[in-house]
Amino acid sequence: MAVFGVFGTSLANVASSAYYGLYALQHRGQASSGIVVNDDGVFRAYKDSGIVNEVFTHNVLEGLGLGQMALGNVRYGTSATKERINAEPMLVNHVKGRLAISHDGALVNYAELRRELELEGAIFHTSNDIEVFAYMITKARLTALSTEDAICQAMERLKGGYSLLVMSPQKLIAVRDENGLHPLCYGKRDDGEYVVASESCALNTVGATFVREIDPGEIVVFTKDGVKSIRTHCGKQPERLCVFEYLYTARPDSVINDCSVHLARKRAGAFLAKAHPVEADVVIGAPDSGIDAAIGYAEESGIPYGLGLIKNKYIGRTFIDPGQNVREDKVKIKLNPVVETVKGKRVVLVDDSIVRGTTCTRVVKLLRDAGAKEIHIRSSAPAFLNPCYYGTDIGSKEELIACKYTPEEMAKIFGADSVGFLPLEDVVKLAESGTCKGYCKACFDGLYPTEIPKMMYDSKYNYKISEKK
Repeated sequence: MAVFGVFGTSLANVASSAYYGLYALQHRGQASSGIVVNDDGVFRAYKDSGIVNEVFTHNVLEGLGLGQMALGNVRYGTSATKERINAEPMLVNHVKGRLAISHDGALVNYAELRRELELEGAIFHTSNDIEVFAYMITKARLTALSTEDAICQAMERLKGGYSLLVMSPQKLIAVRDENGLHPLCYGKRDDGEYVVASESCALNTVGATFVREIDPGEIVVFTKDGVKSIRTHCGKQPERLCVFEYLYTARPDSVINDCSVHLARKRAGAFLAKAHPVEADVVIGAPDSGIDAAIGYAEESGIPYGLGLIKNKYIGRTFIDPGQNVREDKVKIKLNPVVETVKGKRVVLVDDSIVRGTTCTRVVKLLRDAGAKEIHIRSSAPAFLNPCYYGTDIGSKEELIACKYTPEEMAKIFGADSVGFLPLEDVVKLAESGTCKGYCKACFDGLYPTEIPKMMYDSKYNYKISEKK
């Protein structure tokens, strides 16, 4: 998921800015897209299932009109939340005014808070965390002096990993959870508009100059009077940026905590080459996230890098597609081998991660059919051994192939000659040149920075006590 916001004080085509910003963040979600334009307190919104350029036709963008502010979102849906009704941003009408809300991430106490609110009479229409955010903020706003004060109060109860944007008639408010699990930054354009985005690549796309990261726990308020920082929740919890941002989620041209994602992935490849060397003729990367790591592996090992797989540019990321059958179908048309690169060669295939193992078997067969003599799979992420509760679709240990098989067994299943993973001790070294003080790597080591959910809410509208694993 990703959030994008624009704040200005004069009428402008902010819908267009939001469109291009979301386009730059499309890699973070392909299930739905949405934009809300604020024209002096009048909100015009459009959202639907699908990617940005499918949802926002020329006529739709024109219909959103001009405004001073805009808020946008792209999201991916898990199997339980892919319905159109879960698309964001969400519009909220309440006794103290109107809000538009959008988020990236997940609450670990979503089910608990939802049940509590339902017992108080709240009616829910979605299975999306954003509705809990909306209720908690508007509930606090009944007595709070301002929207930002209400958000500050609500944060006492909101637990998990999230980057949140809230737009009122006069303000754009950016919020990051106390651990800083998901990235959020802002920049400024020459015309004076402020831009907030999940990743810095979106700032570049709309011509904004990067100003800074929003700190863990920080609330940043953009108004006609300038920018205000509220740091009540800063420093309450240790910083724990999701390390998967560097390994897979973020775009390689983004910079997170003063560290280039591209360089972090090259380092991962270099560490991988040291940990799992092999005699080979060519190193290839699985498009797109594995390419940077493959370059790093090649440079460290001295084995030439080659273009071994071509990706169909019209197929999105299979990792974030809901449902195993959908992933398998897309893998079939997503990749094609470059025969000249791999025929008769001992090939090192570097992929960004091995989660469910969906892609590996298919890719190995493609390379074998293209004449590859040996295939050595190298993952630039450690083995996934635990579910994620903060917004990445890693649902249970039953889905994770590394929980069932050793690397040697996986190699046999995939039809490969060997499989190697990035050592866990190296994953925290990927962004050593950056300013992050700590990382969440719970999907690898099981050390969660928050409590894990005590209660779960499923797609059949049932609550159940979570089984701790």
